[in-house]
Amino acid sequence: MTEQKKNFEETLKKLEEASARLKSDNISLEDAISSYEEGIRYYRECSDILEKANQKIETLTE
Repeated sequence: MTEQKKNFEETLKKLEEASARLKSDNISLEDAISSYEEGIRYYRECSDILEKANQKIETLTE
């Protein structure tokens, strides 16, 4: 498994966990805000990884 794939999968899992916490019925406002911020951070990391992979694919197919 490549480091980038491993990093993406780990980050995606953390994003899914933050999302699950937000969906729970018993979450305080403070915890919800914290989970939201965490989710946004992981979303951006995943998005960056995918963008880099897309650029690499475009470069290789030219």
